[in-house]
Amino acid sequence: MVRQWLRRLHDFYDEVYQAPYRRMERRARRRQEDMFRLMVMSESLGVPNPVSFYTLELLPFMLEDFHDWHQRMGMEHSPLEGFRCC
Repeated sequence: MVRQWLRRLHDFYDEVYQAPYRRMERRARRRQEDMFRLMVMSESLGVPNPVSFYTLELLPFMLEDFHDWHQRMGMEHSPLEGFRCC
């Protein structure tokens, strides 16, 4: 009984402490993912990429979230000529 009460109290304080930082963590993670996506797709977008040989095999995994990414970057339509997602 006391152990359960202490566990709930610990969970409550843990939640109160971490809640303000969750949004910042999500935003930072999204920015990192967007930068990674830009690095992987840079050759397709016309930006020279010295490591394009290594990032080419990651493209199929990146296309799932491509629509959300290009809209978040402010591009109304897909910037890739051969790939239409909208």
